[in-house]
Amino acid sequence: MSSRREGLARRRSAVGLTQERLAELLGVERSTIYRWESGAVNPQPELQPRLARALEVTAAELSELLGGASAPRAVSPRSSSQPAVRVRPGNANLGARPQDFLAATVVETPVPRRLGNADVEHVRAATRAVASAENLFGGGVSCEASMAQLRWAGRLLDVPASRPVRQDMAEAVGNMAGVAAFAAFDIAEHTVADRCFAFALWCADEAGSWDLRANTLAEMARKATYRGRFDEALELIEYAQVRSDRVTATARVMLATLRARLLALTGRHAHACAEIDRADAEFVDRNAELDPPWLCYYDAAEHQGSTGKALIPIARSGDDPEAAAGRLAKAVELQAAAYPRSRAFSQARLASLLIETGHPRQAVEVGHEAVLAAAAVRSTRLTTELHGLAQAASAYAQVGDVVDLRREIARLG
Repeated sequence: MSSRREGLARRRSAVGLTQERLAELLGVERSTIYRWESGAVNPQPELQPRLARALEVTAAELSELLGGASAPRAVSPRSSSQPAVRVRPGNANLGARPQDFLAATVVETPVPRRLGNADVEHVRAATRAVASAENLFGGGVSCEASMAQLRWAGRLLDVPASRPVRQDMAEAVGNMAGVAAFAAFDIAEHTVADRCFAFALWCADEAGSWDLRANTLAEMARKATYRGRFDEALELIEYAQVRSDRVTATARVMLATLRARLLALTGRHAHACAEIDRADAEFVDRNAELDPPWLCYYDAAEHQGSTGKALIPIARSGDDPEAAAGRLAKAVELQAAAYPRSRAFSQARLASLLIETGHPRQAVEVGHEAVLAAAAVRSTRLTTELHGLAQAASAYAQVGDVVDLRREIARLG
């Protein structure tokens, strides 16, 4: 195999594709494209037809561009495609840029010959780790890590196992796919998010998990709502509610709250308030011990924040703005240190609502806290929320404190 596949890189450029754009089309990371073009690894067989179509070449021409390789070669740290590095005391020269050195350092983690319960727990533990990083620092920190974990975990679904273990594994991998999807959504990698959501739904079917199915559809609805596709989002939520008797009470509350927000956004305010009343009543009687692991985030703080968010369109119409503001303020008070991004979202929404209802000085105080939190989080969604606050604050551009807040938001980029 050639050390570099110049022809492959030239062909990509000839059809007007960057490494980033080709990676997006194929649903892989940019570093994967780099490794293909550097000759470190071959594309997986299932990706080669799509790669050929993207490059507008035949299968035979693609084989030539790959150096005559018709199938990928497993690469390990001992492979000749990864030059050995001799480490000497006092010699810290990598011989390449850090990202290039690491891109050419590939390992293929082995999978067990047969799955057991311990393997399921390994996947669940990995999911908790990447989900914690995503909650603390946003999708910009955890997206690639969760995708790498997901690609490995997906291989486990082909390993022999008893039916119960296979179902548990499918659910665990689907949960990981949902975390990866939301991390991608958080940084506006919408194509990657859609692929992960689709994989999570497939896993839910394989596992026979109504809870995972409902949660995945809910996350898809959040993404559709964020992009202004309210009818699509409402359809997804109502589809998730088809067998609400099969999911836990917390899941039903979460789905009802999302539906309430969509009803409010589409002008059906009375129906939205009724839905929130039902969600409040069921939340009081829920048993959190029955919830699947991915619903651990939906506690009292999250419920206040979600219902407060649902009430914002009603508050903006002039109908009882105190109800939304009170719930958002309670969410800020309750949200724990493990969920700083959620707290910053509640602060940003509360500040926007205060601005819009004529309380700019209160809004500035809350808004400053949101900006401080956002500086430590890599979240496109949160930055967009804060820019919405800055836009709302333009009505008070003559107020010095408001000017300072808008400047702080602008520095976030």
